[in-house]
Amino acid sequence: MSEQSVIADLLARSHRLGADPTTTNYAGGNTSAKGAATDPVTGQEVELLWVKGSGGDLGTLSESGLAVLRLDRMRSLVDVYPGVDREDEMVAAFDYCLHGKGGAAPSIDTAMHGLVDAAHVDHLHPDSGIAIATAADGERLTETIFGDQVVWVPWRRPGFQLGLDIAEIKAANPQARGCVLGGHGITAWGETSDEAEKNSRWIIDTAAAHIAEHGRTEPFGAVVPGFEPLPEAQRHARAAELAPIIRGLASTDQRQVGHYDDSDAVLEFLSRDKLVPLAALGTSCPDHFLRTKVRPLVVDLPATAPLDDVVARIRELHAGYREDYRAYYERHATADSPAMRGADPAIVLVPGVGMFSFGKDKQTARVAGEFYLNAINVMRGAEALSTYEPIPESEKFRIEYWALEEAKLQRMPPPKPLAGRIALVTGAGSGIGKAIAERLAAEGACVAVADLDVGAAEETAAGIGGSDKAIAITANVTDGAAVRSAVGTTVLAFGGIDLVVNNAGLSISKPLLETTEKDWDLQHDVMAKGSFLVSQATAKAMVEQAVGGDIVYISSKNSVFAGPNNVAYGATKADQSHQVRLLAAELGEHGIRVNGVNPDGVVRGSGIFAGGWGAQRAAVYGVEEEELGAFYAQRTLLKREVTPEHVAAAVFAITGGDLTHTTGLHVPVDSGVVGAFLR
Repeated sequence: MSEQSVIADLLARSHRLGADPTTTNYAGGNTSAKGAATDPVTGQEVELLWVKGSGGDLGTLSESGLAVLRLDRMRSLVDVYPGVDREDEMVAAFDYCLHGKGGAAPSIDTAMHGLVDAAHVDHLHPDSGIAIATAADGERLTETIFGDQVVWVPWRRPGFQLGLDIAEIKAANPQARGCVLGGHGITAWGETSDEAEKNSRWIIDTAAAHIAEHGRTEPFGAVVPGFEPLPEAQRHARAAELAPIIRGLASTDQRQVGHYDDSDAVLEFLSRDKLVPLAALGTSCPDHFLRTKVRPLVVDLPATAPLDDVVARIRELHAGYREDYRAYYERHATADSPAMRGADPAIVLVPGVGMFSFGKDKQTARVAGEFYLNAINVMRGAEALSTYEPIPESEKFRIEYWALEEAKLQRMPPPKPLAGRIALVTGAGSGIGKAIAERLAAEGACVAVADLDVGAAEETAAGIGGSDKAIAITANVTDGAAVRSAVGTTVLAFGGIDLVVNNAGLSISKPLLETTEKDWDLQHDVMAKGSFLVSQATAKAMVEQAVGGDIVYISSKNSVFAGPNNVAYGATKADQSHQVRLLAAELGEHGIRVNGVNPDGVVRGSGIFAGGWGAQRAAVYGVEEEELGAFYAQRTLLKREVTPEHVAAAVFAITGGDLTHTTGLHVPVDSGVVGAFLR
């Protein structure tokens, strides 16, 4: 088989296996293939190993994500292996086995794939397999379920010695299709790619079938009165009330983004009497607790408890969690252990409401939740057949604070300026709002794109990326209930809110005597009242988070400049401008900064100008509408046209981290209009 055929088959198999989170979780597990290729230096045929590289994801694996090693050199490492006490040194030795440029960095599991005498190897973390691996009598269950087709391997931390162990077991059991790795997962093999995948799926499916047929029907015990799931609407309302508070606590050491999960499997686990003791045992598979921490924080009050009582209890439990985590670190840390990374929980379980998971960005938070859902499935399977018994706490610490894991963290690129920030931008379906949403997302923020036109909001959000980066929200800013709903949607999507841009607006250009009461009310409802409602709802969430925040008003040159035929628009912009000063004075004690941006002459790409304002203003100034942008530019000091991107740049300048001591400021973005200079 040609080199490209081997790679194509490996990638296709990886994608199929990685498509199902119950087969292996995001960035977990690895697959490999061995084959022949021509050495471009000698022209001789050499045996190569292609294996998923460090940090890759099976479901989206590409050829660039494969590490490529010379098999003869990799297997020669056995002769220089210094023993299990120094096995971490072997990861650096893999670099001397690379073929050509080598592709991706080899992972810690490379030895398992290279040393096992099979052309194709899969190492996976399936829920059903880990359930057997973490059962108290997992070895007996392995024999009962699989006979001699699958061999039990006692717990050993991933590394070179585990590869040697599995290679020895494979050689001693030629009839075996694979093995169950105690506390960890499964490994399967085959002489073809199809055979390896078939064996992997057989182990997974056979374990799942055995659990379903022979397991207890209520492995998590009886339902605890009062811990049942709240009705959906009530559940989501309670989650929206709790999310900013929980996120603020989870961000004590480092700002986090959140994810909310109220799936049936989560809610069932949270309602049962084994919740507290099982959660206290923590997860077992290394990939699980690296993302979920050693154990979750569990709220021990019924779902119907008063909100104030729940909040007080969460604060108390959080303080205890931090003390317990520090004690865990101090129990196991050695002189050469990495420094403690943070003592806040990554998973918070609230009975009747759901699971809140946290990470440095939305994807990390979502994946942490997915991993804990995997852990719930594992605990269910283990408890159905036996008793859940994860690896010892000391072993968990060895992996969580493994020098190799620390090195991987240190290799990650530095975070973007707005990483970990959650933004809500109103009127973001077009023009200035769209440009602001795109710029904030490009700088690392998660963005809720709010607009009265949901189609435009969806288009903006889709252009930014998937739901881990941006979501679309329908928002009528003149309706307080609609605004509160939009804020609730934002905090359920991302955990909270840090940065608000009041941009929604419209423009009515008429002389005083032609401006109707309806015109006046509409102009003020959208911009003056709308900005007030959005600021009020979002400030509440920011105060509850207690990590500060930013509110930015997109006001206008017209807030300080008196132009003709502009009474309704100019007056409401002046209202917005003074809201900035008032709120800056009021919210400063909470670390919330309130600033404004005063644009002018933003014609190109502007939704307001496209909606008729441009034609009206062009008529006022006696120019053609298509020349309006150039006309505005010529009356400025800099003679430069202002675009939505220039306004977005000002918003980023205010919120991007350098102006940490600035509030109550109005930044003109008008290319220099003398009449609008602030006095």
